[in-house]
Amino acid sequence: MINNKVVTVVLPAYNAESTLKKTFDEIPFDIVDHVVLVDDKSTDSTIKIAQELGIKHIISHDKNKGYGGNQKSCYNKALSLGSDIVIMLHPDYQYTPKLLHSMAYLIANGVYSVVFGSRILGKGALKGGMPLYKYISNRFLTFFQNLLMNNHLAEYHTGYRAFSAEVLRSIDYEKCSDNFVFDNQVIAQICDKGYEIAEITCPTKYFPEASSIKIKNSIIYGCGVLKVSVCYFLHKLKLMKYDILK
Repeated sequence: MINNKVVTVVLPAYNAESTLKKTFDEIPFDIVDHVVLVDDKSTDSTIKIAQELGIKHIISHDKNKGYGGNQKSCYNKALSLGSDIVIMLHPDYQYTPKLLHSMAYLIANGVYSVVFGSRILGKGALKGGMPLYKYISNRFLTFFQNLLMNNHLAEYHTGYRAFSAEVLRSIDYEKCSDNFVFDNQVIAQICDKGYEIAEITCPTKYFPEASSIKIKNSIIYGCGVLKVSVCYFLHKLKLMKYDILK
């Protein structure tokens, strides 16, 4: 706990057998009370390794529900455990667990209610192996999103996110997509509620075992992101009703 706040780390897993232990071993259990792993119908030994590591809260989907569907299960379970702070950490070791302290403390001390680990802050994205096309598309999409959503984030596309339970309860993430665009729809819901998002610099790691969206899916994702931003903008102008916003 931090300041009597229950901290839960959620691991949305899919074929993470080669990186799960490395990720789990770096989780700082001096502040983390619970770890929840949701396996999205992996075809490898992710579940077996999670059990061997002693992860108490394991959910196994009987069919692949997608990245967004996985997160929904993660957050539902975390909230059912009475968590005050919920941090999503990918078990593919692309994001370092060593930042969990910093992210959790910002929320536990009431500084922010949402904290993102940004790969773009600083100069480490390309140095850490981010493909050039991903970096360029990330910059373009983020510029477009900041413009339409009246924000100033360095990156909307990080998978390293910490939330207060209050934030997760105040938005309706169940309305969001089960696919990768879920992350950006959640940001739209957070912004619509008026919550401020803090960002801290996160080292970038790209290696063969780390999960990554293929080019075709990246294009689909990018189009989805643009749609979210436009719909949010028009919703705020009262020119349309965006159904994911309350």
